[in-house]
Formats: sequence, C-alpha cells, structure tokens
Amino acid sequence: MFAWYPLVRNFNAFATRSGVRTSPSRFASSPSSDSNCRMRSSICVFYIALFWLPAHAGIAAQTTAGGQDPDALYRERATITSAREAATIWDARLKADTSSFESAWKLSRTMYWLGGHDVPSGRRDHLERGVEAGRKAATLEPKRPEGHFWMAADMGALAESFGLRQGLKYRGEIKDALETVLRLDPAFQNGSADRALGRWYFKVPGLFGGSNRKSEEHLRKSLTYHPQSIASRYFLAETLEDMGRKPDAIRMLQEIEALGVDPEWAPEDAEFKQKARALLAKLVK
Repeated sequence: MFAWYPLVRNFNAFATRSGVRTSPSRFASSPSSDSNCRMRSSICVFYIALFWLPAHAGIAAQTTAGGQDPDALYRERATITSAREAATIWDARLKADTSSFESAWKLSRTMYWLGGHDVPSGRRDHLERGVEAGRKAATLEPKRPEGHFWMAADMGALAESFGLRQGLKYRGEIKDALETVLRLDPAFQNGSADRALGRWYFKVPGLFGGSNRKSEEHLRKSLTYHPQSIASRYFLAETLEDMGRKPDAIRMLQEIEALGVDPEWAPEDAEFKQKARALLAKLVK
C-alpha cells in the first residue's frame, strides 16, 4: 500500500464509479462520496500497500562487486536515490541471469515504489517495467505469490495514475493475479492480497464488478492476518465512509492514530497516518 503503500501521488486522471474527474488527483487520496463524480478505475494496490513484504527467511543478502546490497538500499527507499540504485542492481542481475526469480520480483516491487515517488516524467515507465518484471517472475515461479502480487500492484498503480483506459486494460488481470495469490498463500505479506482485493472492489465501478460489501469483507479478512495494519484500516475507513457508515469510519481512523509504525514499512505507514489524520479532520467537521 506511492508516497504510498499504494499511495501514489500525482494522478492526472482518476476514474470514479459514475464519471471521470479530469482535475489532477492523488493516488490513494480519499475519494469523493458525491455520486455524480464517482467512477473508480481500479484498485490502489496496494496499496498496496501497500503494503508490506518481510524479507524472505533463508535468503542471504547478495551484494554487488562494489559492496552494495540492493535489499539494504530498498530499505532506505524513502531516499529516492537509494531506491533507484536498488532498481539498477536488480535490473542488471535480471539481465545477467534471465532465470533469476528473486531479481525479477524484487525489481517489480522497487518499480512500484519508484512509480509513485520518482520524478513524474518517469513514473509510467517505472510502472510498466514493474509489470514486465512481475510477469517475468510469475512465469518463472507460477506457484510463488511474489510475482503475481507485484505485477498486480504495478498494474493497479498504472490504472490509478493514467486514467480510465488503463483501468479497463488491467482490471481483469489485477483481480486474477490477486486471486491467484490467495490460492497460493492467503497469508502472504500479512494478508496483502485480501487488502488489495478490498481496494479493487472499492475502486472498480459496480458495472464491472465493484462492491463495497466485498471490499469490506476482504479488508476485514486482511486484518485477521495483521490486526495492526495501518493500510488496511485506512482503506476500510474509506469504504465505510462510502457506505454511509461515518461513525464507523471515524472510529477506524481514530484507531490508526494510536498504532505504531511498522519498521519494515515505515515510509508507507507514515504516509497512511498522515492521510488518516486528514480524512478524520474532514469527517469530524
């Protein structure tokens, strides 16, 4: 879940359920509840969160000849140059060994972050490269969740960032990939697939399968894996608000304020906390 878990900012076109809003918008920002400006194009995958990948146990950190560790660089992703360096290393490794599953999915994950935080002119390219790398990982190891998940996250970010056409293009693939993750490992990344599917059902128009009821179900399911998830709680608050359950949304946002930041996902959690404060301030007026 750019600036974002799926917190990408700088969106030039944001499709909502009943129309297209043409003024600039920000990924993972609280959507308007006015029925005449709703036509959501896709999930925030993530928001993805979003977000949320503990390091794999048993895999030793690899370093380049110059001594750089791309995993360590990714942990410092709040500094954009570190994220870029991590992406460069994973990209070089994948080109050197096209069968490297680890290089492929970690490149996809890093491209997702860069797609929301790097300079605006390069974000689309980052996300498209992330989709390609995620697809590669999913092909190399179809029974592993990482490739499917990060491919879906990059697709979701493209849909959020670049308008209705992108949303329609990736809508089905995003859902299929996330459902694949649920079949392979529903607990992956502390319920990230349920979190992302909850966002998918919230963002996609009802005509194309969206449903606030299903959004709530998936988001609450994700909280069974990680009750302290700030991303899942924030997305759930937005869904509850859209369902007309304002008091429930306010309580959810108030709970976020009391939660500590997960060190593994500190940049994302800090951003969601900021967004939660802004939404809470709007709701309690």
